[in-house]
Amino acid sequence: MRLNGCVPRLAFRLDTERLEIRPLSREHITEFARYRNLDEVARYQDWQLPYTRDLAHELVDQCQSLGGPSPGHWVQLALEADRTLVGDVAVWLDDDAQFATIGYTLAPERQGSGYAVEAVEAIVEWLFLRRRVHRIAATLDPRNLASARVLERCGFVYVGTARGAAFVRGEWADDTRFSVLADEWRRWRGRPTGPAGSVELVAVTDANVRAVGELDRAFSQRELVAPVLVSLAQALVPPIRGGMPLEPWYRAIEADGELAGFVMLAEPHEGVPHPYLWRFLVDVRHQGRGIGRTAIDRIARERRRAGATHLAVSWVPDAVGSPARFYERLGFVPTGRVEHGEVEALLDLATLDGA
Repeated sequence: MRLNGCVPRLAFRLDTERLEIRPLSREHITEFARYRNLDEVARYQDWQLPYTRDLAHELVDQCQSLGGPSPGHWVQLALEADRTLVGDVAVWLDDDAQFATIGYTLAPERQGSGYAVEAVEAIVEWLFLRRRVHRIAATLDPRNLASARVLERCGFVYVGTARGAAFVRGEWADDTRFSVLADEWRRWRGRPTGPAGSVELVAVTDANVRAVGELDRAFSQRELVAPVLVSLAQALVPPIRGGMPLEPWYRAIEADGELAGFVMLAEPHEGVPHPYLWRFLVDVRHQGRGIGRTAIDRIARERRRAGATHLAVSWVPDAVGSPARFYERLGFVPTGRVEHGEVEALLDLATLDGA
């Protein structure tokens, strides 16, 4: 169909398992303005407050005129679940449509549902496969770890943090930056995601120490576990506990023959009555495959055969991404003791099934 001799622009639309993604429109204005004015939504953002219906109306008109992601423009895409606005994704393309930037927001009552990951995965796939962009970037406040976890689950890589680079709500804030290249995204999509067929604990040697040192946790987990190289340095120069230096025991973790993690124990002595799971890290590319659960089970059984009665661990409580539920599901029980800001827990090795 032609209107006045022009071919009408086809409106952008993506459908995922639970979401319809399309340009923000007038029926979204009330809900869009509502959640943009909420403190828990706006605190890491720099849009004008109060965010009025007039501002929303102006943005909607711009989005409708563009019809979808367009070179040289930002466009706001609505995320609808069951015909209800649950959030939005912003997409910017440079003039040559080779570089994209994205941002995303969910209404607070919809957070924790996986909608953000589902939407960002769909937008990223469209940008790489349909728009053929070369690179996609995203920036966020480094305190916004929930947002960082969305990017990490979609294959984005932490690039760095620019100190005092963003003027937000009247003050200069740090700006944490992520990006993903088309080739990186394809490798991310091709990584193994199913349960590992074999999990082995292997010695750290001259042949593999560099590769072991390159294993890394996600940006959002940096406050939860130290890097592998710091762990190896502390194994070389161990801290003092109970008047004695800790005695480290460490191994790399292999999954199906590929390096996938690192574990380090402190052996028992007078100040450490039980073997202590001092460091435990599964590389971000291998998380969610059951590798950690299998590795800890193997360590626990080996320690029981060696005569230990309990395996100890500790974690930072109430942190985004805290491993508390992971360890508790394995049978670790908090002792009620908190040391250096971490909750101590014990696994009773007598409760393990089998030999």
